[in-house]
Formats: sequence, structure tokens, C-alpha cells
Amino acid sequence: MTATPPEARAQIVNMVRDFVRREVEPVAAQHDAEDTVPHDLIDRMKELGLFGITVPEEYGGMGLDYTTFATIFEELSKGFMTLSGAIGTHHILTYVLTHYGTQEQKEKFLPDLASGRKRGGLALTEPSGGTDMANLQTTAKKDGEEYVVNGTKMFITNGRHGDMFCLLARTDPDMEPRHRGISCFVAEKGGPGFEVGRDLDKLGYRGLDTCELIFDNFVIPEDNLVGGKEGAGFGMVMSGLETGRINVAARAVGVAQAAFEAAIKYSQQRETFGKPIADHQAIQLKLADMATKIQAARLLVYDAAAKKDTGQRVDLESGMAKLFASEVCLEVAMESMRVHGGYGYIKESPVERYYRDAPL
Repeated sequence: MTATPPEARAQIVNMVRDFVRREVEPVAAQHDAEDTVPHDLIDRMKELGLFGITVPEEYGGMGLDYTTFATIFEELSKGFMTLSGAIGTHHILTYVLTHYGTQEQKEKFLPDLASGRKRGGLALTEPSGGTDMANLQTTAKKDGEEYVVNGTKMFITNGRHGDMFCLLARTDPDMEPRHRGISCFVAEKGGPGFEVGRDLDKLGYRGLDTCELIFDNFVIPEDNLVGGKEGAGFGMVMSGLETGRINVAARAVGVAQAAFEAAIKYSQQRETFGKPIADHQAIQLKLADMATKIQAARLLVYDAAAKKDTGQRVDLESGMAKLFASEVCLEVAMESMRVHGGYGYIKESPVERYYRDAPL
């Protein structure tokens, strides 16, 4: 992947930062409280090109590198983590198509995905397991020039409002090792046998549809088998999940940074014993510890992204970044709540939202 010039990266990040400050922050609390999908903000993200961040320019995308990709996710999540979720698994689908799709599949799907005319997602997790793909239960049985899909997917982001999904299904139940019997499809919503099940009421990550998808003899044309190859789905999606872990880690850094900045602001306003609590060493030490851990998490994220930009395999680095950044995010959100005292526990403060979003 071609590195994005620093000047271009700075311009794009400033654009996203301005969008978050002007349009996202004023309405984030309302969407969170009412659990309403922010369609107007998502439409603005389409206009800004954020549904095609890493899609090559020849297919209508921005063609940016993963370092810029991570920065965008961090900035979006500082304002409202839900917005990063709306494009997170969407970009796993675009990644899989860009790197493994046939030329015909790229030309058919990527322009609409890059523009946001169509929204994508990842149909991987099942009721009985998450990324344990070797034990996948959903099946796709070949029938002439079609595949008949049966199974249920769970916790699917963009499930209700998405248009197509990167679907993992077992095409050869007898293949050993088992992961070689798994194939990857583009499942386009519509037609008999594709049902969006119940919407899941979540602790955090609100304002984003998370659903179950039910496939009951759902027919997928042979042309939608990614890369035109059976049995290659495991490797395709595992590679795509590297970018997914980078975006999850980056959004954790964004939420942590927002919680940290809220703690600084409040500590400068709240006074005890005749001076702001920011002047008390106990608070200063707490803030210093928060800042240090956030920066360490950020460096892990950008290390993984930079290596991904060079074409390296980064399952280790992206996993480390996701683990550390997620734990730091939860810790910083809790510490920010403690700095705020009782005010951090009420809905008037965004800190309690950061705390609910942090575990994801």
C-alpha cells in the first residue's frame, strides 16, 4: 500500500476532527440516550468519503494507508464511538474484496461500498462462538451455479441497515483441517431466506444496529464466492480481521483520550480546599498515569498500522494493540469517572458513556 503523504493525512484528520467537533459532539448524548441511529451523521460521513478510506481510488475510494485509517477511527471515537462502528466491519468487507475479490467482484461491489451507497458488514460470529471459525456451523451447499445457505449469525453490526455482508460459511463439512472447508461470500440482502432477526439492546455502543441474521435456504449466486475459490475464506477473513483489530484498538484510544480530556477539564474547574483539584498532587499523578498509558496504547496501534502499510502480516501486533488499548480505555474511563466524583456517574456527563463504551 502506498503511504499517505503527511500533509494529506493532516488535512484529512483535521477534516474529521472538525466534523466531530461541529456536528457529532452536540448530538452524541441524545443518540446514545435514545439508542437512535444517527442517519444524518452517517450521510455526512459518506460525503466525507469515510466509507472508502482504504478502497483504491480506481474504485472510487480515498486510497489511504492504515496509519491514516487508524487516526480517523481515533478521532471519530473521541466524539462518538458508534460512528466508528458504522464503518468498522464495512471496511473489513472492502478489504476482503480489494485483496481477494475477482476483478468482476471489485468492479461490481467496491464503487457502491466506497461511496456509501451500499453499507457492508461482517457476518462471522454465531450464537455458539465468535472468531472460532474452525467450528463454524453455517453451511453453504453448492447447487448448480448457486449456493444454498443455512445458519444464524449473531452480534452483526449494520445488520439492519447494511446492504451486503462478508459471510463465512462451511462449504465442505468433511474437510480436514476444518478451517479449509470454509468459504467467503458476499451476501446481498434481499430475496427469500435472508431475515434480520432481533435487535440487541446493548450496554454501550448505542445508536448502532446490532442484530442477528438468519439464513434459511438463502440462495447466493456462484459469482459472489469471493475470489471464485472454495475453502479460502478462513485466510481471507483472518487477514481482514487484522484491520478490524487495528480499528478496535484505535477507537479504544479515542474513547480513552476523550475521557482523559474530560478529566483534565473538570479537574481545572472543580475546587476543594480553596484551589482546583488539578493542583492536588494525587490528581496530578492520576492524570499523568492516564496520559502515559494512552500514549503507550496509541504507539501500539500505529506500530501495527505502519507494519500493515508495508504489507506485513500483523496478527500479533494488531492483537497486542487491541488487548492493551481496550484495557487502558476501560481503566482510563473509570479513573476519569473517579476524578469527576458523582458528576461522572450521571447522564449529564459524557464520562458515564465512555465507561459504558469502553468494554467493547
